[in-house]
Amino acid sequence: MTLIDDKIYNILCIKPRGIGDIILSTIILDNLKSYFPFAKIDYLVDEFAKESLELNPLVNKVLTMAKNELSIKVALRLRKEKYDLVFDLWSNPRSAQITFLSGARFRVGFAYRGRKYAYNILAPSSRGDHHSAEHNLELLNAAKIPVISRNISFYNDEKSNLWAKDFIRDKVPENKFIIGIVPSGGWSSKRCDASKWVEICKSILLIYEAKFLILWGPGDEKDAEFINSNIPEHCILAPQTDLFRLAGLINNCKLVIANDSGPMHISVALNIPTLGLFGPTNPLMHGPYSEKSDYVFKDDLFCIVCNLQKCRYNHECFLDLSLEKILTKIDNLIIFNNLDISKK
Repeated sequence: MTLIDDKIYNILCIKPRGIGDIILSTIILDNLKSYFPFAKIDYLVDEFAKESLELNPLVNKVLTMAKNELSIKVALRLRKEKYDLVFDLWSNPRSAQITFLSGARFRVGFAYRGRKYAYNILAPSSRGDHHSAEHNLELLNAAKIPVISRNISFYNDEKSNLWAKDFIRDKVPENKFIIGIVPSGGWSSKRCDASKWVEICKSILLIYEAKFLILWGPGDEKDAEFINSNIPEHCILAPQTDLFRLAGLINNCKLVIANDSGPMHISVALNIPTLGLFGPTNPLMHGPYSEKSDYVFKDDLFCIVCNLQKCRYNHECFLDLSLEKILTKIDNLIIFNNLDISKK
């Protein structure tokens, strides 16, 4: 089936959850806007994730759905929007149902088992070995939409940026090199241990003059406070924030070190050099999507990239991660990005 370019006016992209996953999905937006310059592009996400797209100038409207809302109820709301084209970037059983019932003429999704009924334009079912951001582009390829951009994006508001600047001005000496520390992670297994974070920070301080800004969200409080309490003279503990204020704080960092998490992808989208710490997930598919950034993981560990939400062993993927390896990656990022940091 071929898309009729001049009759596509309303487009919906479905990516319900995962702040990082949603940000990576924005790789399609520049391409859609280039190919359909007069079309409106909406997004459907879970309620909690609305902020990840709310200020994106390429997104006309962000629709939300409740976690337990019936697919038919969601689809009936979508029918009122009269979408011509739906991209199911999630392609799980629920989003497939919603897409099928949306009333859109063209429905694009991945040909996963049991879901092909929902789409009349099918992308391959294979995950392949490419990054998750680029996996989204398979939907554009299936619809024969040219890929002219691989840009991912997150947009913040000026009020939050000004709040963050004021916070930093009050807490950090002028011109101090700020390194953002992000102990967040959707799974317990993705969280580098707080004791390891302290080791990492202390190792950096042996070489560089820096101040650490500890960035956290719900569920991260204990780890964030532990890191701060162990090196208080070198840390600033961020206050509780919303996503926009968190992004504002990230924007004030020269370098960010993060677990595989939504804030890691926000940092990359904001063009901040970012080092991702990885264990159970594959950095080749989920790592920082930027030439300015990098990742580190213990690739010789027998259980590395286990994809388990809880570790079956002793979290060796983080606890035994080489500090020398981490410092080498940091050195490389500082040199590559020409970052101005004083050495001791």
